[in-house]
Amino acid sequence: MIAILDYGAGNLRSVANALRALNVPHEVVQGLTPLRRARKIILPGVGHFGQMMRALEALKIREALLAQIRAGVPFLGICLGLQALFQGSEEAPQVPGLGLIPGEVRRFQGDIRVPHMGWDEIEPRAGGAPSRLLRGLAAKPYVYFAHSYYAPIDPSTSASCGYGAATFTAVLEFANVFGIQFHAEKSGAIGQQVLLNFAGL
Repeated sequence: MIAILDYGAGNLRSVANALRALNVPHEVVQGLTPLRRARKIILPGVGHFGQMMRALEALKIREALLAQIRAGVPFLGICLGLQALFQGSEEAPQVPGLGLIPGEVRRFQGDIRVPHMGWDEIEPRAGGAPSRLLRGLAAKPYVYFAHSYYAPIDPSTSASCGYGAATFTAVLEFANVFGIQFHAEKSGAIGQQVLLNFAGL
C-alpha cells in the first residue's frame, strides 16, 4: 500500500486519482499511525516551502517520516516534495528542509517567465546508472512542470532540465529515496509510467 501524505495542502487528490486510474493500491494518510505502517510513501506538494515544512512539524510527523525513509521505505517526493529533501530553500530561508540532500533550493532568475510552467524535456544524466523511475520511457521525455524554485544538480540527480540560465534536478534517486520536480499526475502516459515504476519498486 502506498501512503499519500496529507499535510493539509498540495496536489494529493490529483495524485490519488492518478493512482486509482492505474489500479495502484493507495491511501491518503494523516498522522503517525498510518505513516508508520506505510510500505511506500508519496509526498506531493504545491505551494510554499515554509508552509509545507511547518505543517509537517505541526502534525508531528516530520521525524516519523525521516525514520521511515531511513528504515528503507521507498519515498517519492513530487515537485515541492522533491525540494523538501534538501537542506533549505530561498523561499523560506529560516525553515529547514528534511536535510537528506545537501544544498539549497533557489528561485529562477533572469529575463524569463516565472514560474516555469508547461511541458519541457528532461535529459538523463550522462554516465549515471539507469533511472529506475524513467524505466521504459523515451531517452528524453517531455513532462509537465509548474514551479518557481529549483533544486541544484546533485550526485543523486538522475535527470535534469534547463530553464533560462539554470540547469536543475528534474529527477533524483538514491537508495530508497526518489524525487521528481515535474508533476507526474499531469504528465499523461509518461507520468503514469513514472508512478507505475515507483509502485513496482
